[in-house]
Order: sequence, then C-alpha cells, then structure tokens
Amino acid sequence: MSMNRILGIDPGTGICGFGVIEGRKALDYGVIATPPHTPLPERLEDIYNSLREIIELNHPEVMAIEKLFFKQNITTGISVAEARGVCLLVAKQCNLPIFEYAPNQIKNAICGDGHAHKAQIQEMVRLHFGLKTVPKPDDAADALAVAIVHSFIAKNS
Repeated sequence: MSMNRILGIDPGTGICGFGVIEGRKALDYGVIATPPHTPLPERLEDIYNSLREIIELNHPEVMAIEKLFFKQNITTGISVAEARGVCLLVAKQCNLPIFEYAPNQIKNAICGDGHAHKAQIQEMVRLHFGLKTVPKPDDAADALAVAIVHSFIAKNS
C-alpha cells in the first residue's frame, strides 16, 4: 500500500489541528477544540474520541505529527505533551505508522527557512493546495504543513 493519504497533526490541548492530504489535495482539515476550564482528563478524552472519528472518516495510511518544542511555558508544554501522547496512542491503536517532525524541520521544508514565521508557512500551505484563502484556524494550516512535509520526505526516500 502506498503511503499517500497522510494525517498531519499539530498537537495541543485546547486546540489540536489536523489535516488529511492526498497528493496535492487537502481532503479534510480543521481543529479539535476542547472547552477551556474543562478538566484535563475530559479534554484528553475529547481529543481521543475526535481523532478516532477523523481517522475512521478519512482512512489515512500514516500519521505525521509535530515534535514538542518548549519555548518558555513549561506548564503549557506539559499539557501539549499529554495531548500529543493521546494522538500517538490513537495512531498506534489504528495501526498507523507515525512520523515526527521538529518545528524548524517543518519550517525549513515548507519555506526553505527554519526560522520562518507562521504567516509564511500558512501562505505556502495555501499555495501548495491552490486554495483561495489560507486554511483557518492557524492550527489546521499548521497540521496541513506537517502532512506536506511528510509527503515531501516520503517521496524523496
């Protein structure tokens, strides 16, 4: 089976971006949003159930997910890591091969600059798929970028 239907994930607890691509087509994208002030275990369960549903609907062959990168707020980083763990668990349970990419690796592959700004990445995603507007919200565009990067790397390996 060729690995051309890719699920990209931009992990987060409040907002977890996803994007499903096949070739140069964005088949499905959006976010799994969990309500603020909801206990973390419930938020993680929402992410788990929603991601399983996305996989059942779209039948991806592989998951590409952004690696965790701590800038400043370790508390936020820990909850993102927990959401990322849920995404990895779902992929494993669904027998999806998992590929992980660092933020600067994604920026470099999409924009040719490992320090590219969010707006540059989003514009390159828009151009890649020939969309009239940048995919919204930002987390969905970021997830599509992760999927694009995997498609580039898979094609060249």
